[in-house]
Amino acid sequence: MIIILFLVVALLSTNILLADSVFDPESLWHDGYCVQSTARTPAPDSKSIEAKLEGEWQTLDLVDFPPGFWEWNQFRRTEYLDVLRQMISNGERQTPRLAGPHNGIVATWGMARKDSHFKLNNAVKGSGFLPKAEKLAEITELLESKIESDMLTKLNVLDSLYQNAEETFSPNQLVSLELYSEPGYNTQTFINQMLNPACVTVFLDIPSYKIKQIARILHPLDPKLSDYEKAVVRYVNLIHSFFHGDFPRDYIAVIYYNIEIYDNSPGDKAARGTKISP
Repeated sequence: MIIILFLVVALLSTNILLADSVFDPESLWHDGYCVQSTARTPAPDSKSIEAKLEGEWQTLDLVDFPPGFWEWNQFRRTEYLDVLRQMISNGERQTPRLAGPHNGIVATWGMARKDSHFKLNNAVKGSGFLPKAEKLAEITELLESKIESDMLTKLNVLDSLYQNAEETFSPNQLVSLELYSEPGYNTQTFINQMLNPACVTVFLDIPSYKIKQIARILHPLDPKLSDYEKAVVRYVNLIHSFFHGDFPRDYIAVIYYNIEIYDNSPGDKAARGTKISP
């Protein structure tokens, strides 16, 4: 009996390893677009999200950003806008601040690429807020109306949004873009999030926050996107172009839904990775 059990375990292990070794990330693409099958976009006013974790579908409650996160995020973003204004006014170039709320360090786990032994990955992703559903069309229209404006005007538009962040943006979601993945080339983050939507984002700053999230991937060419999903993809690409300039195409949008929030601030005995979400 023990020998039989050993053989079964050995065969299962062999199959798992074989499945890993023959996995082709190109299988994630169909007709030039991808469809994530491990998470479902909840209704805009929902307080939970469905995701497939450890092989089983689960319903996970969403948690809102704490007041400290809003204060830190608003302060750092408006601070950076002030630096940019000064650069424009005096013509002196400054080294951009990389720490802060824009650059989230995202950890994922899924399936190893052929060029790596590891399924684990970490990458810095530009991230930002997502407008509340009832404000999404209004803010998209505002950005579209100012897309050809000078940079100072654009900075003032962004400043006005951040000054009213809690009234304007979703309390439990962040967004980003997957800029590089396409048929023929797949980033490790993309592969991992397609197969396992659970991820962790850490922000390098003081205070510092860690958010455990579900990543929902939306490809702009997916014909089955809902009207809301299409609006989100449009907004995320637009806010990116609004600041960085025109791009040749729309990219994959990623919505990060908050599941757990931790205070990672160093030097504070009440923090040190303490969970501060319910």
